Amino acid sequence: MKFNLLYSTALFLLVCAACSDKASQKPEDNSPFPYNVTEETANKKMSVAMQRSFNNYSAIHPHDNELYTKFKYTKLKGFDYDDESGKVSRRDPSKVIYENGKYYVWYTYRNTAVPPIGMNRADEANDTIPSSDWDLAEIWYATSEDGFTWQEQGLAVPRPPKPHVGWRAVTTTDILKWKGKYYLYYQGFLEASGKKGDYCPVAVSYADSPDGPWTATNEIVIPTGSEGAWDQYAIHDPYPLVHDGKIYLYYKSAFNRPGNVWVAGGLAIADNPLGPFEKYPLNPVLNSGHELTLFPFKEGVAAIIAKDGNEHFTVQYAQDWVNFEIASILSLVPAASAPYVPDAFTDTKDGQGISWGLCHFINLGERGKKYSILSRFDCDLSRNVNDHEMKEARALISPEEYFRHGLSKKQRERIKQENQQ
Repeated sequence: MKFNLLYSTALFLLVCAACSDKASQKPEDNSPFPYNVTEETANKKMSVAMQRSFNNYSAIHPHDNELYTKFKYTKLKGFDYDDESGKVSRRDPSKVIYENGKYYVWYTYRNTAVPPIGMNRADEANDTIPSSDWDLAEIWYATSEDGFTWQEQGLAVPRPPKPHVGWRAVTTTDILKWKGKYYLYYQGFLEASGKKGDYCPVAVSYADSPDGPWTATNEIVIPTGSEGAWDQYAIHDPYPLVHDGKIYLYYKSAFNRPGNVWVAGGLAIADNPLGPFEKYPLNPVLNSGHELTLFPFKEGVAAIIAKDGNEHFTVQYAQDWVNFEIASILSLVPAASAPYVPDAFTDTKDGQGISWGLCHFINLGERGKKYSILSRFDCDLSRNVNDHEMKEARALISPEEYFRHGLSKKQRERIKQENQQ
């Protein structure tokens, strides 16, 4: 009798709970997707594509997405390129910093007796003949009062004597300010590019002033990875920021050779600018991109991903500084973008973003006389700017620019053969 009473009571409670759950369930909303979108729309049953608009981005429209922008470009004044001879080239600028009442930028500078002969002819390169646009290069710097007109100040980091790291070329630098001192990280080449596919580590120089003089440690500060690791051959594009009282240095490497080369971004962390740097155990932290561009944003860090990979032409955001998610999709993204990041070294927990910087354009000039130039880009990836023109989702490009990217001779031959079948 006691068992039956307990059983009946339990059954009654289950039935009541089931009725209560059924009563609390909302009827399925089969109405059409609304014309006017409100906050409640996010709770509606919808397709996977529409769900992404609500769940994957900070706003449902690019106009309201703080990490979406258009880019606009301006030619710089103050740089001479030797009448486009191909002998003088500037590329791969550093972050822009503001010191002593002016802006500073460092970059890869090549001034050689002849233009590059090509990486496929690297065996013919010597002490005066470069194989690539960055071969035999050094690091120079320039200053500006307005970011448009620059005064080239000259050499910052020369190539050290052989056999020190970088004796062949020092390139692709970036700047760190740490406890009153300045540090330039850069790629140090030990042979002409093309012989081993740009295999090189990162070196560093330091100074008490952005004007130098710079002292090279002549040591590798971030070594390439162990045998079989994704970064076993190259540590490129060092990009330091300050976070949680440490130096967060992001870098890129190319792997999956031979075959379809994969370019991705890694992270190394140190308590001291001269190391030791410890690589993040889940590297790579970025699965796409060529050059690296990052900036503090709110409590996290944002990255502009240009070229290469499934997620190229995006801005990605990592609230924890390591796990990146796509925040927006872009067009006409600057190559080797190097922004002015006012809070790059303040260890901010409330990053404000960026609105301008420098970048490069490569492969200018006639065949056999190729060189690169520095340029300015402007954007609205800043919480302090509200530029509606920069938030337009369309880029108007002339038909001539589209036609310039025409079919190759090989492609035309293939189509001709298909038409004859």
